[in-house]
Amino acid sequence: MWKRIVFILLLVLSLSFSNPGVAAAAGFKSFVDSYDGYEFLYPNGWLQVKVANGPDVVFHDLIEISENVSVVISPVPDDKSLAELGTPTEVGYKLAKAALAPPDSGRSAELVNAFERESNGKTYYILEFEVKLPNLEDRHNVTSVAVSRGKLFTFNASIPERRWQRVQGLMEDVVNSFSVY
Repeated sequence: MWKRIVFILLLVLSLSFSNPGVAAAAGFKSFVDSYDGYEFLYPNGWLQVKVANGPDVVFHDLIEISENVSVVISPVPDDKSLAELGTPTEVGYKLAKAALAPPDSGRSAELVNAFERESNGKTYYILEFEVKLPNLEDRHNVTSVAVSRGKLFTFNASIPERRWQRVQGLMEDVVNSFSVY
C-alpha cells in the first residue's frame, strides 16, 4: 500500500515538473505580447491595467497596488546593440537620469547593482535601484533591459522598500523571466 502511494506521489511530481503549467503551480501567470515580441511571468493575483500614453503594459498587485511591473519600448538610435549603448552600469545611470529620476522630478534614484546575463542568445542587463519619491516614499526597482529589432525593451518591477525583503526572490524571478524575441 505505501509503495503504491509513494509511486503515485513520485509520478505526480515528475509530471508536474515536466509540465509547462509549473509556472502556474509556482504562483505565476504568463504574459505574451507576440506583436512586440516579448514575454514574462507575473504573480497570480496581479491585474493588468491600462495606462494612457505610458508603458506598453502594466500589472499591479491586487492588494498592494503600488507593487507593479511594466514594459516600456523605445527606439534605439542607429539600431545599436545593448553593448553599444554602454556597460550595465552606464546604462543603469542613463536610465536613472532619464526615466527614474529626471531633473526637476523631485525623485532620486541610486543604482545599487548592475550586471549582464545571457539567455537564448540575447543579452540582458539587470539593474537594481533604490528610489526615493517626492513624498519621501522609498522604493526598490529591479529592471531588465534588452535590445531587439531596433527597440530598447525596459521591464521594470517597482516595490515599496518596506516590502522588498518579503518579495525580493519573487520579483527577481519575475524580472529574470522577461525575454524578448
